[in-house]
Amino acid sequence: MQKVSFNFYATEKAVQEVLRIAQENGITEPILRIRVVPGGCSGFQYAMGFDDTVEEGDHVFEFGGLKIAIDQFSMPYVNNAELDYVVDFMGGGFTIRNPNVTGSCGCGNSFSCG
Repeated sequence: MQKVSFNFYATEKAVQEVLRIAQENGITEPILRIRVVPGGCSGFQYAMGFDDTVEEGDHVFEFGGLKIAIDQFSMPYVNNAELDYVVDFMGGGFTIRNPNVTGSCGCGNSFSCG
């Protein structure tokens, strides 16, 4: 059986912002967990938050002191995606640029993969 190779990327701006938030919350060894969960009008949504541990089977990516953990279910949906932090006239926030997305809802909060 051939092993599938997965990738996930994070911009420097996203890493810096996550590390800033971790520091503000007293988290010294941050693990950011990114998940794809069922929901929304297009089928899936992203969920992000800090975690205390890396679980068996997680795909772990490291960027400048930040570990990003993605579970086995979510990884195929975010393979080759990129986490970024963008600031515009409406404020700032995290976004995931995902080449696997084939559709999204009108509000942009959920997506589908084909």
